[in-house]
Formats: sequence, structure tokens, C-alpha cells
Amino acid sequence: MLNSLEMAREAVLALDAKKGTDIRVLTIGDVTVVADYFIICTAGSTTQIKTLSDEVQRVLSEQGEEPLHVEGYRSGGWLLVDYGCIVVHLFLKETREFYNLERLWSDAPEVDVSDLITE
Repeated sequence: MLNSLEMAREAVLALDAKKGTDIRVLTIGDVTVVADYFIICTAGSTTQIKTLSDEVQRVLSEQGEEPLHVEGYRSGGWLLVDYGCIVVHLFLKETREFYNLERLWSDAPEVDVSDLITE
């Protein structure tokens, strides 16, 4: 089993492998009890959102981690994959700009994941 930071890092690698963009990781554990980390990523299409979700779930499943809940798989603009300690938010650009989770959770420090991103 992975700890929450290891899970977040694996999720980032999976998102990057499937060309997710503007990947951000927020440390929210000191701000709320919802989770330890939010991973936020932008996709270019609803098809890519589903591909990104499937890849994160595949990679983490190989590590013995299964999501507690997946929300928004049919709606298209925002998909959430909840693992309890990490929550992966996948957005279309316009939807991400509208909800602006980075602003809502501005008290949460950001984890530097630049070493994991290939772009």
C-alpha cells in the first residue's frame, strides 16, 4: 500500500503519461479533513478526461489502491476520482476556470511536481 504522497505522485505520472496539462497538487490535509491532497488536471476533451481517469485508476489499481468513488463520468466537464486520501479532479479548461479550485483552496500549499512532468 502506498502513502498519500506516493499515491499523488503516481497519479501525476499517470496524468502526464496521457498528456494531461496544467497538473497541480495541493496539500489540503492541514486545511480540511476531506483528503491529504487534491490533484487538479486539465484535459482537452471529454474523451481525454475519461482516458486520464482510466489511466490513474489503472496505475493505482496495480499498486493495490482502488477508488472509493468516481463522480461525473457521464457529465463530461469535470470528473472526480476519490481515493480518500487523494482526490483527482479532471477538468475541461473552461470548467476548470469556472470552478477555480486553486483559488478556493488558496490556503493549501502546492506540491512541486515539476520533476514528474515531461512537458
